[in-house]
This record gives sequence, C-alpha cells and structure tokens, in this order.
Amino acid sequence: MTDPLNHSYYAASAHSWRPRAFDPEDCRCDVAVIGGGFTGVSAALACAERGFSVILIERERIGFGASGRNGGQLIPGLRWSASELEEEFGRDRADALFDLCWRDNRVKARIEKHGIDCDLKAGHLEAAWTPKDFDAMSREADRLAARFEYRTDVVAKADMGAHIASPLYHGGIYDPWGGHFHPLNYTIGLAQAAEAAGVRIREGERAHRITDTPEGPGIMTDRAHIGARYVIDATDSWIGEVEPDLGRYTVPIMNYNIATAPLANADELLPSDAAVADSRFVLNYFRLSADKRLIFGGGERYSQTPPRDIAAFVRPFVAEVFPQVADATIDYGWGGVVAVTLNRLPHIGRRGNVFFAHGFSGHGALVTTLAGELVAEAMAGTAERFDVLASLPSHPFPGGKWLRRPLATLGLLYYAMKDKLG
Repeated sequence: MTDPLNHSYYAASAHSWRPRAFDPEDCRCDVAVIGGGFTGVSAALACAERGFSVILIERERIGFGASGRNGGQLIPGLRWSASELEEEFGRDRADALFDLCWRDNRVKARIEKHGIDCDLKAGHLEAAWTPKDFDAMSREADRLAARFEYRTDVVAKADMGAHIASPLYHGGIYDPWGGHFHPLNYTIGLAQAAEAAGVRIREGERAHRITDTPEGPGIMTDRAHIGARYVIDATDSWIGEVEPDLGRYTVPIMNYNIATAPLANADELLPSDAAVADSRFVLNYFRLSADKRLIFGGGERYSQTPPRDIAAFVRPFVAEVFPQVADATIDYGWGGVVAVTLNRLPHIGRRGNVFFAHGFSGHGALVTTLAGELVAEAMAGTAERFDVLASLPSHPFPGGKWLRRPLATLGLLYYAMKDKLG
C-alpha cells in the first residue's frame, strides 16, 4: 500500500475477506449501521442475532480506522480507575461500570463463539514510569482486590525482569484478564460472523447524513437512501462528518506504530509475552506479534499530517525502552486518528431512534465490542446496561468550530510536558 497510514503489519498479515454483494435496490432494513470498526460490526452482529434485519456501510473497508490500526492491547476497564469512578459516581454506579468494563470480556467471548483466528494472548502489564506512579498502582491493586474481588499482581521493580527487559520502569501491575490480539483479523472475523448472521455489508459507501422521515430514520449515501427503524452511528473519529454536533465532543490525535522484523531475542525482551503500556500521559505501548516482531507505539502528534518517515519517528522511543534492539530492522510503520473526549470517557447515547458510540480515547479495544452489544440490547427493549455507559458524563470541547482543536492541543501539550519534567 502506498498510503503511509496503512502500511501496517496488520494489513500485511490480514485474512482475506470481501463482503458478499447484495441488491442495491433493497435498501430497507430494521437497523442501518454506519462504520465498519469494532463498535459498528459488533452492534450489527448483535442486532442480527436478535432478529433484526441489518445493513452496515463503511466508507473505506472493514477495519480501516482505529479498529484495524491500533496497538492490539486489550486493557480491562476505562481510562478512569475503579477508585476514581467510585469517588465520582458513588458505589452503585461504580459497581455497575466495573461489572461491564472489567468483568464482561465480550471480545474473548466473541472470539471463542465464532472461532476467530486473531492471535489472542493473555496478560497485560501497566509499567510505572515513576516511583509515585507505582505507589498509586499498588494502592489501586489493593482496592481492586478488597473492594471488587478483582485480583492483579503487583510487580516490584526488582521483579520486572520476568515481564520486560528494560531498566526504565519502577514496577508495575500485571492483569491476567487483559491481553493482546491482531485487531484487524478480529474485526474481519466479526464481519464474517455478522454476514453469516444475515448482515448485509457494503464497503466503499459513504454516509453523508442521517435523515429523519415519517417512516423512520435513514442514511443518505453516495448511491442510495437506506431507510431503517434504527440507525447506529459508529464512525468515531469521523462522526463530525455525519453529525457535526457530535463532532464537538472529540478531538483527533494521531498516534503511530511500528513492527520490527522478527527478532531472535523477542522472548528475552518480553518474557511473559504480555502486552505492556506505561503510565506516562503520552505513553509507550508494546507487545510481541505471533511471529515474534516487536509492535511498538510511541509518541503522539497533534497535527493530522503524518511524519515523513513513521519508522524514524517511533524508533527513538523504541531505543529508549529497548536499547538492545535500537538498530533493529523496522518492516512496517503506520498510524492514524484516535478520537479523544474531554474527560477520556466514551461518549455513548441515543437521540430517538439514532444511537451513537464514539470517543473511546485510545482505550477501546475491549469496551467497543461491549458498547455495540449494549446498543443491540437497548434496541431489543432492555436498556439497563446500555444506560450505565450512556450515563457517563460528556462535555463538548470549548472553543467552537475554529478554536476547539487548538485549545485542546494546548492542554495535551501541557500534560506531555509534565511527562518530560517527571
């Protein structure tokens, strides 16, 4: 591929799949879904399993966005800790959020149910960048065990070698319920399961707007009007192009990943084969692929113009963590947009018969599948679990159309500077 944002290890190792053709004149359905990523495909699949007729459209191809480009890290929970959720929302809401976002691993359930081949591995390590970060992690681990009966392993600095061959970190928390996978092959596997369940999928179909007619909502595309009883907007980073008012709730951040050539010393770098993310605001995150490449994400840019050489941009971050592979051959470099909300919690809700879910803020590999399934539950008449996520607070970024992104960038740069100052 010539597009630098798509020159990814995932695209190069993806399973082949193309959606089946269907009659373009047959554009009525119960549920019309916009977006072929984790959220949209899981919602379409869950709706079809409940007996709804479903059409899913994707402007590019299945998994084109963050769902097919991310670091492949499966991190239980939300960007807020369980303690922060309880402090902010109280015991009952914290319990409900914990049950959904920590305990209910819908990704693993889908992989097992449909036999999706996506290199699923168990184990995730959060690595402490400072001693202060490690103290906070240890307190949270104690609280998870005592309050929620959710057990993680506190890893002292002296024991970090069991997980990572780097001297940078001051300990960490190992969560056996987390893990990592090949995100694009997972998305393709979901799409295959959705088609098998009756979902009609059309790639290369752009949604221009959501319509409101006496017969119900619909989607106006390049080629047709898709009429439906319900619409699901799962366009995430591009939601403002379809629903401009929802676009005010996120700003785009560009992040970048590389994959080395297969490494002879891969198992020495990450002996437990866990995925790792560190505790910095602009974090590094990394893991091993099934064929022993180091997949590494590092650095962020607040301009949507990618660096001329993604591998050269990410390599210094690799060298900082793993100087022993500083000169390793990098076979792939790619990146893309991540939609980030003001408070880093996802923005999920409904307006009449139009549902939306976006703004997963780089922490969506697990919760997006859940969100899609909860939308299907709500459509079928059981909205209690959907309402748990829909009740999370959300606020548009200040500054309006022209100043929203510059003001958000200033805030992000402030926190990035705090990383550097310790």
